[in-house]
Amino acid sequence: MSQRTHLDWLEAESIHILREVAAECERPVLLFSGGKDSCVLLRLAEKAFRPAKFPFPLLHVDTGHNFPEVIAFRDRRAAELGEVLLVRKVEDSIARGTVVLHRENDSRNAAQATTLLEAIAELRFDACIGGARRDEEKARAKERICSFRDEFGQWDPRNQRPELWNLYNTRVHPGENIRVFPISNWTELDVWQYIEREGLALPSLYYSHVREVVRRNGLLVPVTALTPARADEVVERLPVRFRTVGDISCTCPVASIAGTPADIIAETAITDITERGATRMDDQVSEASMERRKKQGYF
Repeated sequence: MSQRTHLDWLEAESIHILREVAAECERPVLLFSGGKDSCVLLRLAEKAFRPAKFPFPLLHVDTGHNFPEVIAFRDRRAAELGEVLLVRKVEDSIARGTVVLHRENDSRNAAQATTLLEAIAELRFDACIGGARRDEEKARAKERICSFRDEFGQWDPRNQRPELWNLYNTRVHPGENIRVFPISNWTELDVWQYIEREGLALPSLYYSHVREVVRRNGLLVPVTALTPARADEVVERLPVRFRTVGDISCTCPVASIAGTPADIIAETAITDITERGATRMDDQVSEASMERRKKQGYF
């Protein structure tokens, strides 16, 4: 008998979590953006529930500032699986007046929290399954696998349920919900090793390509209509890849010639900077800290 690998153990844990949530929650939903972590979640859901349909729809909270390659991939992947994809837009929250931005080109990353809470209320979801991992950021390291949110959609890191012996408490009252993170115990390296093993398709932005960028505050900022070069900045064309693919206005690539999962695994194994620390402009601003946003209902 072949020895089970660490990926086998992580996969088994994640499948167990998905099945527990499907069995215990009335109206779960899986958050799918087209990013690498949510692509891994889709494969885990396939292994947990196929040949049956998923026992939950897919949901994407669209900022309106997403990379078009990612949106095209999102739609194509959902169609290939034959699963229901629901999309709720920050633009609609802006039109309703529930989201107010200072400027049109401001980052809409944090504004997703409002749109998500509106979707939860509209569709009465009691569990939102997401691809967050503890190694991404300090606030996410505080999350439980089943992270409780109160009737206002808020997270209190000091008021979370124990998960002794991997027992998960999914009980909620009307209006409350839980966020579920089946790959919470995975690392970025684990994710890429799983992508390679499973042969998962991803948006092309994750692999090396030549792009116009400027150097700003220690980051490589992509030159786009939303993030134009400033008068005093020099535009360079460099081989880069994205470690995470969020809102264009706050997501940066890293210099890289890695064109395959194996190449990225080799890069990831020696990096000492987290993927968000290297690529997110808004995470570098204390006012927009992840913990504050999560307390307000963010993913």
